[in-house]
Amino acid sequence: MGTIGTLAPAATSSSGAGGLLILALPLLLIGWLFWTNSRRVRQMRSFSESLNVGDQVVTSSGIFGTIRQLDASTAWLEVSEGTIIRFDRRALAMKQAEVASSPATSEGSTEAPETGQ
Repeated sequence: MGTIGTLAPAATSSSGAGGLLILALPLLLIGWLFWTNSRRVRQMRSFSESLNVGDQVVTSSGIFGTIRQLDASTAWLEVSEGTIIRFDRRALAMKQAEVASSPATSEGSTEAPETGQ
């Protein structure tokens, strides 16, 4: 019976470290989520502040246009000659020059493909 009594304390000490690990992992995950979210917010804020009238941009829905007017929360984009659409500034995803440097769009012309009809 002496061997059973010596095994019991060893089992409780290893379960204490496991319990600490179970508590620490969710806390680390929550901290990492807050950190990545704040980094993304900083990047979006700096992008929004860098926008100027005349910049060619792409919205988050994929509409290409040129900024014609800006205020604190709204951007007016000219999407074709004489057609101006109002957008929330948060909907502007990237500058068009960044899109043009991607491999998919640098292969051919910028014209729309023929539909074959």
